[in-house]
Amino acid sequence: MTLTIRPVRVGEAALVLGFIRELAEYEKLLQAVEADEAAIEVLLFGPAPRAFCDIAEVDGIPVGFALWFYNVSTFKGRCGLYLEDLYVRPEARGLGAGKALLANLAKRCIDESLGRLEWAVLDWNAPSIAFYDSLGAASMNEWIIRRLSGEALETLAAAHRSA
Repeated sequence: MTLTIRPVRVGEAALVLGFIRELAEYEKLLQAVEADEAAIEVLLFGPAPRAFCDIAEVDGIPVGFALWFYNVSTFKGRCGLYLEDLYVRPEARGLGAGKALLANLAKRCIDESLGRLEWAVLDWNAPSIAFYDSLGAASMNEWIIRRLSGEALETLAAAHRSA
């Protein structure tokens, strides 16, 4: 068995979208996926890519992905990486693909002098939490993620336009 991690290639938006949908199905959030192949293509390969993606392959067959972007820590005065999605197909779990994807991102952080690698995990996802704990990842329980989207985002934006 040969496990490799490589950057996503132009023309693989359908592969990435497939992984996103598989992850969403696992998380019981498939109905929330609005992205289509064209949107993923622009996100990863447009004139100003805003996100990046690595693919895990076992014997040349894609089995998982990590989609990430740069964030910033003003306290550290440095950028970091935010892992938006990490997914390994069930039949490939236990082969080291998830750990290899994370190790690849950790190496990028070190190589680029980035301050941290962070991500969120659903509170019910015990297998993933245990996996992350085994790597030494700290839980940031004192921080509560907040989100504006949809109508609330539009309303706040409208308040700026009228000011």
